[in-house]
Amino acid sequence: MFSHIMLGANDIKLSKKFYDAVFATLGYGAGHIDDKGRCVYRNDNGVFAITKPINGDKACHGNGSTIGFSATSVEAVHAWHAAGVANGGTSCEEPPGMRETPFGPLCLAYLRDPDGNKLCALYRQG
Repeated sequence: MFSHIMLGANDIKLSKKFYDAVFATLGYGAGHIDDKGRCVYRNDNGVFAITKPINGDKACHGNGSTIGFSATSVEAVHAWHAAGVANGGTSCEEPPGMRETPFGPLCLAYLRDPDGNKLCALYRQG
């Protein structure tokens, strides 16, 4: 459904450090800074990128927005959360862990990146 996700960032180096750390826990390599100063992460499913806003205003988070990333295990969800907190992110919502949902048991963790964007790691058990 998605070709790419682009988020605004005020400090590309700080955001790259954060995203390199959290994506490493999910098995992805470090981002690449392109010739326009954007940090780009690619895999077979699409592109995730961070950039300074092109209008010159400060980047800000979307109120009510969450970007979710698939994890391959409960341990990966917890590692993702720990890496994010250790690299400039802040924990939000409930602590990481299992939750019973109408969609079955899920392991979830939520973070805000250095610019306040809300992120989630999700492992669908069974």
